Amino acid sequence: MTKKKHAKTPGLPTKKQVLEFIQGSDIPAGKREIARAFGLKGQEKIALKKLLKDMAEEGLIDGRKTAYHRMGGLPKVTVLRVTEIEDGEPIAIPDNWSPDAPEKPPRLIVKEMKGRGGKRAPAVKRGDRVLARTEERESGWVAHPIKKLPARTEGLMGVVEIDGAGKPWLAPVDKRVRNSSPIRDLGGAEKGLLVLAEPAGKSERSGVNVVEVIGDPLAPKSFSLIAIAKHGIPHVFPEAVHEEARAATELPLHEDKREDLRDVPIVAIDPADARDHDDAIWAQPDGKGGFNALIAIADVSYYVRPGSALDREARKRGNSVYFPDRVVPMLPEILSADVCSLREGEDRAAMVCHVHIDANGKVETRGFTRAIVRIHHNIAYEDAQAAVDEGNPPEYLANLWGAWKLLAEARAKRDPLELELPERRVVLGDDGKIAEIAVRERLDAHRVVEDFMIAANVAAAKALEARTSPVVYRVHEVPGREKLVALRDYVGTMGRKLALGQVVTPGLFNRLLKDVNDEAEKAQVMEAVLRTQTQAYYGPTNAGHFGLALGSYAHFTSPIRRYADLLVHRALVDAYKLEQPRPKDGALPDTTGLSDKDRKSLQEVSDAISQTERRAMEAERDTIDRYVAAWLSGRVGETFDTRITGVQSFGFFATILGLGGDGLVPVSTLGREHFRYDEAAQALIGEDTGTTYAAGDRLKLQLGEANALTGALKFVPLDADGNPIEARGGRPEHRRGRRPGPRSGQRRDGKPGGKAGKYATGKRGRPGNIRHQGRKR
Repeated sequence: MTKKKHAKTPGLPTKKQVLEFIQGSDIPAGKREIARAFGLKGQEKIALKKLLKDMAEEGLIDGRKTAYHRMGGLPKVTVLRVTEIEDGEPIAIPDNWSPDAPEKPPRLIVKEMKGRGGKRAPAVKRGDRVLARTEERESGWVAHPIKKLPARTEGLMGVVEIDGAGKPWLAPVDKRVRNSSPIRDLGGAEKGLLVLAEPAGKSERSGVNVVEVIGDPLAPKSFSLIAIAKHGIPHVFPEAVHEEARAATELPLHEDKREDLRDVPIVAIDPADARDHDDAIWAQPDGKGGFNALIAIADVSYYVRPGSALDREARKRGNSVYFPDRVVPMLPEILSADVCSLREGEDRAAMVCHVHIDANGKVETRGFTRAIVRIHHNIAYEDAQAAVDEGNPPEYLANLWGAWKLLAEARAKRDPLELELPERRVVLGDDGKIAEIAVRERLDAHRVVEDFMIAANVAAAKALEARTSPVVYRVHEVPGREKLVALRDYVGTMGRKLALGQVVTPGLFNRLLKDVNDEAEKAQVMEAVLRTQTQAYYGPTNAGHFGLALGSYAHFTSPIRRYADLLVHRALVDAYKLEQPRPKDGALPDTTGLSDKDRKSLQEVSDAISQTERRAMEAERDTIDRYVAAWLSGRVGETFDTRITGVQSFGFFATILGLGGDGLVPVSTLGREHFRYDEAAQALIGEDTGTTYAAGDRLKLQLGEANALTGALKFVPLDADGNPIEARGGRPEHRRGRRPGPRSGQRRDGKPGGKAGKYATGKRGRPGNIRHQGRKR
């Protein structure tokens, strides 16, 4: 698309002119585009920044400084879901529109999608998801599709149930879906089996048809399959991709064209259960109090060429997805776990970042090379840490720790955001069942590798900037003013002050947390700080990384599992003239640098891989929730120490300390007293007794339900004597608009619950009928 011209206006534009430009622009309109359109320079750009902030606070615009849109409008590029066909035209709504939002979602007319070479692409149909550019016209919203996205089967995966009348129903496995759906065609499925289904008609009343029988919903490894299907994650490689991967493994390493680093004792430090090894590090004292260092990264760009079937599949996937029982890789296993993986004692192709760390921890980039390396050791984090703690580590580890101490000192001066966020680790036994769920221990060994990777990522971004090359940045923007004001008001209810000056830095939040000594209150404030942060994304326009307190940041260190890193590698190939000899047989494309398509579509690709990253995070989180619920399903009725993680008007959410798993406590179960919701204080307050439930509070709760299929938990509040509080009205609250569930301890067919109904682990209702409205993270 061509960008619309805008008449330059002397001086600062009015708010109306800014809105007209944002709405009329064919491309995402950020601060840079607005300044360019109105011919602003110098102090005028500073004034524009303040004007845009004022407009955001007044509710006129929304978005980020690289892409604003009118408040109540839509981003220029977003994901849409086609909901109906009206007079032959597809109608779509934003895919992430919350059903609880007070306003209705905008309806967009989806224009014809162009295929390759300008040919007409197949028409989109009901249920399709598309990444599209949006345009607001006088007649309404219009969407111009960029690409069709994998289908999501939310609400269409579930367990077959038979009610007392012999009628089949699909009990959804998505905890956000309220109701079961009538099944019109069982497709050979039987009661209790996990199935995939599709709508039988245009309306919800039409029910669904079973299209695939998956099997036992609680069989080992079913939970990740549910997430893969639910989120539409591509997990089967086409044969053409496998063929190219096999051809790529035959490529010579061109030892004469690469820097030979095989004698350097480079080591890869990874989790003990790592499925691939794409980074390795080395350091040596420079004799002046500093260190020379190498960060070697798998040279994936040598094997995955632009425009190849391998490249198209990697771009579609965007990243690898990691589950407790399996990994859905971005690249075929022959590459991701073998030829590209930096394995001990084997010659491997690598892209190497050469840096010097001076005595003050300042990192100087000395260039990037294509090299051949032979990893000295693949070592687990725990083993590396144990070797250092014993006091006499091997020289290669002692040097790494020495260099890291300098990096850590520089990091402390930079004062990045420090949030203590525990990571749950699910350990499976040989039978595929849960052996343990624990919080992953945070070691210095993790910090060593992390700080080396950050140094390399910064080096890559700055090196490309210095050579005016395209960069796919990893962007984390400063929190918006509205969220900062909400945080200030919230901590104000706790008697604490948050001074919001002109410049907001991570140190502002660090100081706030440092001043809190009480652990319960600290957890409360940390949750609030986390909610204040923006979501990181990829993009070709630099807006800095707020959380790391860095001005330029890119992802360079994981090209096996992230497409963004692969694009950065290709840009470095061009910037440092690192092209390799062409393949002789012509089975693979010639170039290993950026293609013309890469350069022209960096914004679109960045938007797409930001979406696939979020998809992966949701799928991984959903799977962990299901494992936790399965782990707890045999402990319904037990009492646990919990912490409140979120409060809403309808109740609060709590997580089990040391284990995780968010569960709901409905406000109707807190007793006969009426509770008032204080949004600023994030608390429910009893109007008679003043009893308060606030975010961060610790309390004992009884586990009332644990649904392994949805991953949903439900807790029961206890009184001072440790007995369940009687729910308001003396009985469970019924939801409107849903088919009544069976009585407590009874299946829908009227028979007592038991082994046949083992997936229904709660005391009431049926699988999939717990509505989980947890706050967004």
